[in-house]
Amino acid sequence: MKNILVPIGTSTNSLAHLQYAIDFAQNFGAKLFIVQTYNVYTKAGTMINVDAILARESKAYLDELVSKADTKGVDCTVKSLKGDLIDTLELVSKAADINLILIEPRTNSIKEEVFLGKTSGKIVKRTQIPALIVPEGTVFKPVKSILMALKSAIIKKEGVLVPLKYFKEHFGATVDLLLVKTHYYKEGDFELNNELKSLISNTVFSENPTTYHGVLEHYREHNPDMLCVVRRKRGFFSKLWENNEILKKDFSSTIPVLVLSELK
Repeated sequence: MKNILVPIGTSTNSLAHLQYAIDFAQNFGAKLFIVQTYNVYTKAGTMINVDAILARESKAYLDELVSKADTKGVDCTVKSLKGDLIDTLELVSKAADINLILIEPRTNSIKEEVFLGKTSGKIVKRTQIPALIVPEGTVFKPVKSILMALKSAIIKKEGVLVPLKYFKEHFGATVDLLLVKTHYYKEGDFELNNELKSLISNTVFSENPTTYHGVLEHYREHNPDMLCVVRRKRGFFSKLWENNEILKKDFSSTIPVLVLSELK
């Protein structure tokens, strides 16, 4: 895990999130790409160069934020980029060979009842970049136990388990697999391939309406340092496909959540 992307918003948690990213990158010996995106909507005949103003203000904001953090010798590239959020992040990810994107649940200081805001929700929903959702105010610490929740263990894409392997091998973490039988269960969904088997220490089976309900049932028993889920329209974050955000009443976490690309 050598290149990590950190989108920065304007929330009151931005500095804490950046410090987590720095500490995380130092532990892995990784490089950080700290970015903020902006877009411009102007009327014809506008005299002011809004582009230049927003670019300057965005870069100044990032530079000031980085100056307040303890960079600990981590190689940090800071960029203010114009363009659509998702398109821009995907372009940066390809250009910089990004391995992981670290996102805060709410990039803006929005209503307290929201766990995952619309901007962060779009990143999780509309990209295939492996993501780590870092709860507000979280301080970096080694990950010793991971709970991975799936409703289907069928893997058709190569490399989707790489981020999970990084964490397991780097920290010597244990990975417990929770297989949740939902209404969408199909024969063969719980058959593990050799790659997944090699990562798992223990497998637990549950029958629930959704993967999320399965996690609620077993979360306390496992008490993990990290939760691992998969992008899927009817998966753990199914609420995202309704309105791009998740309320705390629907889901909230005090530990980092690793979101893998779709397995199929």
